[in-house]
Amino acid sequence: MAALVGAGLLAVVLVLSRTPGASALFSSTNLFRAALVVHVDLSVLVWFMAFAGVLTSIVTPDRWVPMGWLAWALAALGTCLMLVSPFLDGAQPLLNNYIPVLDQGVFLAGLLACGAGFGMTLLRCLLLNGSGPEWPAGERALRQGVRLAALAGAMAWLAFGWTWLQLPATQGTAYFELLFWGPGHVLQFQHALLLGVAWLWLVHGLGAQPPVSQGRWLRWAVMLAAVPLAAVPVLYVVWPVGSPGHLAAFTELMQWGHLWMLPLGALVLTALPGVWRAAPSPQRSALLFSLLLFATGGVLAYMIRGVNVVVPAHYHGSIVGVTLAFMGLTYALLPLLGYRPVQAAWARWQPVVYGGGQLMHILGLAWSGGYGVQRKVAGAQQVLTTLPEKIGMGMMGLGGLIAIIGGVMFAWACIQSMRPRAVAEG
Repeated sequence: MAALVGAGLLAVVLVLSRTPGASALFSSTNLFRAALVVHVDLSVLVWFMAFAGVLTSIVTPDRWVPMGWLAWALAALGTCLMLVSPFLDGAQPLLNNYIPVLDQGVFLAGLLACGAGFGMTLLRCLLLNGSGPEWPAGERALRQGVRLAALAGAMAWLAFGWTWLQLPATQGTAYFELLFWGPGHVLQFQHALLLGVAWLWLVHGLGAQPPVSQGRWLRWAVMLAAVPLAAVPVLYVVWPVGSPGHLAAFTELMQWGHLWMLPLGALVLTALPGVWRAAPSPQRSALLFSLLLFATGGVLAYMIRGVNVVVPAHYHGSIVGVTLAFMGLTYALLPLLGYRPVQAAWARWQPVVYGGGQLMHILGLAWSGGYGVQRKVAGAQQVLTTLPEKIGMGMMGLGGLIAIIGGVMFAWACIQSMRPRAVAEG
């Protein structure tokens, strides 16, 4: 929750610095880049990995608990170090893909501590077998999906170690681009598998089970989504780290590997009539908008031509699709974790506000990308000369601000649920 709130606050700087009219207030390019680095790492790394930690902890028996607490402490310490590092000397932002960094000792130490903590959480899940609390229908498929996601996360760690050993010790954006290229692609499969788990959990919670929810087909669909992980060791053996073949191979893995998730997505879609008939709730809204945003991001992936803002339009759609599913699952998990259910009537509109704003945001980016507006730049560097370019980026800015409001609504709904009962009732 803290990571998501921090990412949302930094998103205000990012959105305004790219919005026509407001961008003049943010003339410092270094501020935009530093905010972008920490925003991406909080929203795509810490928030996603922390949520993965929640789900892997649920399927892990109550053993080796000190290891779990140590993992949490390392991840929390690392996150704090990353948050304070932009305000210290020598924070040079490097906008490499997947895990951008500040080329500074404090930030890198925080990133390493985060990785160690999340890695220990995944390792504990993989080493311990046993039962956990009550799950909804389709329990075997859900547990299987979480453990396969933990395996994907562990493979990302191994890919990072192998890459680090193979790369020559240099510095700069190119070094970190290569360092995180393979691991970043592998980590996407963890997020995709947990997305599938979240979808299935929400579907079952809404009483709209797929026709084959109780059969082996659901488990096979989850397993198929993990099949591309088998190619990862082969890619590392066949193509040396940093070679053109290595870069192209992982790009191909991203483009075609996620298509193995289509059977799982199709099973979820078969339950949509039941979802549509279900009573309005935050979980229902989150599931519907997650499917919409994730599908939009997937379509935009095949519209990328060159290095422009269609690229962030694509990955914002995919990332927000995952985030909305995790938001919906958060509403379902709060009672399981000992908190009160979210009861505010306005909470069911939170995914609509957040998802609708994000949809406007990415469509504005995609529109502007069609006119060649470049990514990873802000203010005057965008060179917005035509009216369509300005309309597209204005649409991006308005949608981003609406999405930030939706993020605040989510945080407030969860805080109300998590406060002690006496405080909440008073």
